[in-house]
Amino acid sequence: MNHGTDVSYMKELHSDSPLSTMIELHSGVRITYMLQAVAELGVADRLIDGPLPVDELAERTGSDADALYRVLRALAGKGVFTEVSRRVFGLTSLAEVLRSDHPNSLRDAFHMHGQKFMHDAYVEIGHTIRTGQPAFEHVNGTTLFDYVAQRPELQGLFGKSMGKANRQIQLAATETYDLTGVKTLVAVGGAQGHVLAEILTRYPGMRGVYIDNPRMVPAAEGVLSAAGVLESAELIGGDYLEAVPSGGDVYLVSHVLHQLSDADTVTVLRNIRQVMAENSRVLVVNAVIPEGDVPHPTKILDSTMLVLGRSRDRTEAEFAEVLREAGLRLVDTVGRALPSSVVVAEPFGGADHV
Repeated sequence: MNHGTDVSYMKELHSDSPLSTMIELHSGVRITYMLQAVAELGVADRLIDGPLPVDELAERTGSDADALYRVLRALAGKGVFTEVSRRVFGLTSLAEVLRSDHPNSLRDAFHMHGQKFMHDAYVEIGHTIRTGQPAFEHVNGTTLFDYVAQRPELQGLFGKSMGKANRQIQLAATETYDLTGVKTLVAVGGAQGHVLAEILTRYPGMRGVYIDNPRMVPAAEGVLSAAGVLESAELIGGDYLEAVPSGGDVYLVSHVLHQLSDADTVTVLRNIRQVMAENSRVLVVNAVIPEGDVPHPTKILDSTMLVLGRSRDRTEAEFAEVLREAGLRLVDTVGRALPSSVVVAEPFGGADHV
């Protein structure tokens, strides 16, 4: 390589160029696994009371001091942790999210996705691209949920990693939509009841109806009881692919449809349409993928679901289509900038409720 090429290469490497951008993207996987490792070690939790020397951090986390220093130095360069003085590290706003007690903590999520069985599935994304089938099943011989169900040691971590992040995303979406005046809300696919509990707490006097798999009902009962709103709720164990309760002013379908095929999605929505009044509404809380090259976290999450299972997110046009097939029309999409939005629908011919 001649001198001129060396100069050109270095200029590209140290500028805002396609080369430097691609190198940054290439480093992403390594940064991810560094974050997963420090999350598992609980480094952020050790820094709650203030910065610590790396030697003390290593002792508290059972780590090698030199190795931990080099990883934290790399993460500090990305704004995760800060080296406040030589070999002494503290938290940043990004590192705070790795704390176990943070309201939007992602510690369990990083820990979960750092497990070898998850890593092996992501590595085989090429299989998914070639076949359209989940790489997770190709690598592990079963679905993600069955894999975890067969391993009790993973169930707690899986539940925490999936539950907390999803609840925060769902609650952020529901906060954007005003439910004032709603007398009865039916939560279709209520999971552990956290979202319904939050809504009933925020809107005293509202009646909540919960329907989900019978095995989920005890957990939901506990959550609603702990929130002090159990008396305002009716819990039904059932299959929403078969039927849903009648009498709702609002039918809330939160983070359910992305788990279903188009055919099953239409079935659930049609079941709701059959029992809802003409002035009732359907609120679908779900990621809505923007069209075109607009950057949005749901585009990456949708590709992740492609690898891990048979779930999918949809664009607004795709939501409009499945709603139309069920006898509903999309009248608004609220919270487009959030990871999850609220898709508002009503029966064809109903009055707008936007």
